Formats: sequence, C-alpha cells, structure tokens
Amino acid sequence: MGKIAEATARIFGRKWVCRKCKTVMKADSSKIRIHKIVCRNCQGKNFRAKTKEKKTIK
Repeated sequence: MGKIAEATARIFGRKWVCRKCKTVMKADSSKIRIHKIVCRNCQGKNFRAKTKEKKTIK
C-alpha cells in the first residue's frame, strides 16, 4: 500500500515538538531556526521535527 502525500504533509508537515516539555506546535521552519517561536507551556525555544512512528510486527 502506497503512502498518501497529502496525509503525510498534514500529519508531519510544519509540526515541531518542544525538547523540554514535549508539546507539539505548528510553525514555519524559518522561524524555528532563528528561535522566534516560543513554547506556550514552558517558554522554551528548542524544538525538533515531529518524527514518524515505526510500526512493529508482532
């Protein structure tokens, strides 16, 4: 089964996770790079991109 590009962009595109409190925020990557975006919970400025989950087969 193929991946749908629109669904992948909606789930993972422009979403960033705070490294301190793990809050997910939606923002532009250029603003994240210059530390203009601030976390709404902890006021942190360090973010990482949302990672895709790996499926495990049981």
